[in-house]
Amino acid sequence: MIDRLTDKEIVLENNRVLLRPLAESDYEHLLPFALNEADLWKYSLISPAGEEGMKNYISTTLQNKAAGIEYPFIVFDKTTQQYAGSTRFYDIQPFNKTTQLGYTWYGKAFQRTGLNRNCKLLLFQFAFEEWGLERVELRADANNAPSINAMKAVGCTVEGILRSNMTIEAGGRRDSIVLSILKDEWFSSVKKLLQQKIH
Repeated sequence: MIDRLTDKEIVLENNRVLLRPLAESDYEHLLPFALNEADLWKYSLISPAGEEGMKNYISTTLQNKAAGIEYPFIVFDKTTQQYAGSTRFYDIQPFNKTTQLGYTWYGKAFQRTGLNRNCKLLLFQFAFEEWGLERVELRADANNAPSINAMKAVGCTVEGILRSNMTIEAGGRRDSIVLSILKDEWFSSVKKLLQQKIH
């Protein structure tokens, strides 16, 4: 049964990864990425680069969480016992039983290690099986090939391109590619695909 997601304390985990609610105190865990890996947000709409950038990044999403439209997580890699990045549900629409999943980033050391697939399995499983959603949408800059390939690899279907639909923080505009997974696709094929890929 769908309800107000942000009223709950959601912790998702398996043998590889722990996703827990992002807190203001997590600034210290994520700051090293903001200071040392600024190129992680080359295609991001909101960059957490630098001390002020990370403070604003966290405070903004926590305000949106309080408003009931976002739910951010911090990602902890159990293999290395290190914090690896962040991800979130956003544009949460309980009436339509839909959400977007994004603002996902991992430090370079955690990319292409299988961490993302484990995160996506937990997040999609929660969205469809616990929260009862009908659709989870993902978007990316249409030029961001690594991100697009990662979304395809976890079973997302490409729906199309939204032309010049968003302003980029660094200036200019971007085309956004839209991908999604529907509930019936999750139960019929995507869940099995992801489970096979993480074992």
